[in-house]
Amino acid sequence: MKILVATDKPFAAVAVEGIRKEVESAGMELVLLEKYGEKAKLLDAVKDVDGIIVRSDIIDAEVFDAAKNLKIVVRAGAGYDNIDLAAATAHNVCVMNTPGQNSNAVAELVFGMAVMMVRNFYNGTSGTELKGKKLGIHAFGQVGRNVARIAKGFGMEVYAFDPYCPSTVIAEAGVNPIENVDELYKTCQFVSLHIPATDETKKSINYNLLKQMPKGAVLINTARKEVIDEEELVKLMEERADFKYISDIAPSNAATFAEKLEGRYFFTPKKMGAQTAEANINAGIAAAKQSVGYLKDGIDKFRVNK
Repeated sequence: MKILVATDKPFAAVAVEGIRKEVESAGMELVLLEKYGEKAKLLDAVKDVDGIIVRSDIIDAEVFDAAKNLKIVVRAGAGYDNIDLAAATAHNVCVMNTPGQNSNAVAELVFGMAVMMVRNFYNGTSGTELKGKKLGIHAFGQVGRNVARIAKGFGMEVYAFDPYCPSTVIAEAGVNPIENVDELYKTCQFVSLHIPATDETKKSINYNLLKQMPKGAVLINTARKEVIDEEELVKLMEERADFKYISDIAPSNAATFAEKLEGRYFFTPKKMGAQTAEANINAGIAAAKQSVGYLKDGIDKFRVNK
């Protein structure tokens, strides 16, 4: 069997070595396609492979049509909106992610960005501290739990809302469970987003929700830009000079932020949550193990399509 690592933005060399070891020790062949640029190269490479490991690479219906032997796609990371799940299911292909492997890296970035924001981008003016402030975690998955762990080290009061996570689980982590989303935003000066981009969540972070945040509000987004109603966020920030936004992905209306909201926002040049050596290695090797496990034994623990 043959597994393709298709990464326009490649894994670190040490991660590739780990992936190769997992694949070849299972008696399978590893094929690398890195920095391919053109989709035609990807379509050619998938023709005879049984598995594909990707990062942010787009795996759509055209790719599934071209990959006649394909049985599994693993996204090395938590988010998988770059993979067409309906097309995968139609082609009888299993899709998995690697939850938890990037969690600490993303959580640390949350606080790197938060400190930069409350210290006014280190511009020499007087800022504020995180200690004693209330932090709301919107979605208490693997990343959210790591955010809570770090926040307690800063001495913050930590709250969380997640309709899919029992309040007892949140409380057992030493975090204050919040029963509804409006209450989270009313309570917390800082809110960190960790929700996926789904039909339910897209544009759900809107004017009516955000206007409830206390004075000096800071919204931190290391999730997806699609969950933000970007026009309504701009409207709110025009009305509230105390509101700040910091994100691991630039919004579609970034030019409007630059024109109207200078000094109150920051966007990373590209999505950087998982951009650490450790996360890179962990996610890549996990993807390889899951690919081998499915192809050899049908193990589909982290399957995300039906």
